[in-house]
Amino acid sequence: MNAPYREAILEDKEKFQGRLGVQQRVLPAYRVAFFDMLASACEGGMHLFAGAPRPEESIQVADELEVARYSLAHNLSFMQVNSPIYFLWQRGLIQWLKRLDPDALVLEANPRYLSNRRAIRWMHARGHPVIGWGLGAPPITDNFLADIQRELRSSFLLSCDALIAYSQRGAEEYRALGFPAEKIFVASNAVSPPPDSPPPERPPLFAHQPVVLFIGRLQARKRIDNLLRTCAGLPSALQPRLVIVGDGPAREELQNLAREIYPNADFPGSRRGKELEPYFQQADLFVLPGTGGLAVQEAMAHGLPVLVAEGDGTQADMVRPENGWLIPPGDDNALGQTLQAALSDPGRLRRMGLQSYRIAEREVNIQAMVQVFLRAIHTVRSFSRG
Repeated sequence: MNAPYREAILEDKEKFQGRLGVQQRVLPAYRVAFFDMLASACEGGMHLFAGAPRPEESIQVADELEVARYSLAHNLSFMQVNSPIYFLWQRGLIQWLKRLDPDALVLEANPRYLSNRRAIRWMHARGHPVIGWGLGAPPITDNFLADIQRELRSSFLLSCDALIAYSQRGAEEYRALGFPAEKIFVASNAVSPPPDSPPPERPPLFAHQPVVLFIGRLQARKRIDNLLRTCAGLPSALQPRLVIVGDGPAREELQNLAREIYPNADFPGSRRGKELEPYFQQADLFVLPGTGGLAVQEAMAHGLPVLVAEGDGTQADMVRPENGWLIPPGDDNALGQTLQAALSDPGRLRRMGLQSYRIAEREVNIQAMVQVFLRAIHTVRSFSRG
């Protein structure tokens, strides 16, 4: 799923003339194209500081960048990542900042990354701005540390000079904390550059049977078992060929389930980059029944309508009535009804696919993300000079 490097297409005035530092907990492979494109827009260079994930996370990471410079952090994690009392300390962060001396720093807006607080103080002591980048600030209510966590999060976020949210929902959550609206930016989460070729031409009717595509890691939270059961419950005339691309801990279990209830499912295994092209080309609809899934944007760039379970809010900016469907997570009835309605009208799917392509071409892509990051950097620099 990794996009090839492409330089940002910008006017000189849009580029950042200084040296940019970026901190991340890890460097996922899907972020490589974005970071390299961002680096191409920084005249003084861009340097990334990131460490390794925990073994149980099964994150595919990259070990190098083509344009940006990458320094490996030593991540010290306390508790599991999904624990309410998880904390991270990145050893070497201040030493990296001293060597780099960046003119601006973008870091993950996560108050549990304790070393980031020290990095903010270091930057501010030298008069340099810090931008936080995160999902948002959803309510914290489900654990005995909620009051303390809310206070820690608020103080951390308010110490940043600007915030970049993945979605409009995240931006609204930052505003609700009292962060100045003029210093909040939205960079819709994307993994691919704008498409550089027209969308595939698809016939007005299905050739034989519709093809439904899923791409992602095969694990329980993706709810692929629900998708198999839903397809098995559709009227026989609408039952699609289900193509499930990916690998993961649930693959064998899902293949066994498919043999039992829905043998019209294919499991081609893990595919990346250009290997995914034929699957996008042959599909009629992309479906993400569970959480996560940056392949949604890539499917849209290939002119596919999308059916997606709502998750962290990032989907709502991409999936709209004109190009797809958002359904409540874990609602099997909604999944079945929506899938049946979608596959009953191929002409509508074609029109929606063209709208997906338009959104991916103009609004949701890594070029657009780079432009938002640069606007945020220029904004905090102008405020600091003022």
